[in-house]
Amino acid sequence: MDLFSELKLSVPWGHIAAKAWGSLQGPPVLCLHGWLDNANSFDRLIPLLPQTFYYVAMDFGGHGLSSHHHPGFPYHQQDYVNEVLRVAAALKWKRFSLLGHSFGGTVGSMFSYIFPEMVDKLILLDSSPFFLDAPEMNNLLVYRRRRIEHVLQVEAKQQKPRNVVSPEDMLQSFLKNNFKVGEECGKLLLERGTTKVAEGVMLNRDRRLGLTENHIELVSKNQLEYFCMKMQARVLHIKATEGYVSYGRENQDEIRDSLQFVQRVLKSTLKERYQYVEVTGNHYVHMQEPQRVAGIISDFLESNRVVQAHL
Repeated sequence: MDLFSELKLSVPWGHIAAKAWGSLQGPPVLCLHGWLDNANSFDRLIPLLPQTFYYVAMDFGGHGLSSHHHPGFPYHQQDYVNEVLRVAAALKWKRFSLLGHSFGGTVGSMFSYIFPEMVDKLILLDSSPFFLDAPEMNNLLVYRRRRIEHVLQVEAKQQKPRNVVSPEDMLQSFLKNNFKVGEECGKLLLERGTTKVAEGVMLNRDRRLGLTENHIELVSKNQLEYFCMKMQARVLHIKATEGYVSYGRENQDEIRDSLQFVQRVLKSTLKERYQYVEVTGNHYVHMQEPQRVAGIISDFLESNRVVQAHL
């Protein structure tokens, strides 16, 4: 299933770009990439999944080949939920499954409790479906202020031309900021994430995207429990042993505690509809070693059985 087609779906601010694989008549699966990545994130995984499904990997607004949002406004997590609904409407999907890596899984989770009747299965690839406000409460207002200031700062720089560098310099800069992704996978993401010009290449993504914490929605424990109760989907939660939590952040213990709390709530609320599996690998295991997760995902998509880890 190496062949794919490019899609260009119209939205009020331009278009959402996407790639599609598989059978048009098969059950639909919408694939959501991580923060600052793009639809190429799934190039190595989807060919290993059942060919009887129809997979569409979209570029979020401001990412990959999708249009940037209107000037003057920042990006919010709920904006991407809006985009998921627009893509589903354009494709005439009433019910489908979601496969999300990292931030894409967080967006997919939010969609799953806002539009629960539309989601059959939710697959999370080294992702937190929720971000608790508890460890970050002291920074909450700092984030909100920074979000507003960041947009103004970026707008002030918009008059300057985008940086054009050599492909090699672009790759090295990308790997410096994304050290877990690896050179081969970094090249794959940059294929869709950059545009070639006479002097070299330049990044496609919107400069307003900035820091992740400017765009995520923090929820309280009470909200988390309520949102989980609204979810109707079956959830497969795949965690990489050297994934998100092992990124060396200063508040690593707090992040781990928050993720464990989220897992407990999901398990106690969804019961047999929630499955948690750990696999060996880092945050980009679905790109670097897709065979480690392909079998697990395939089992989950094709049956109602509890899946086993493929270590």
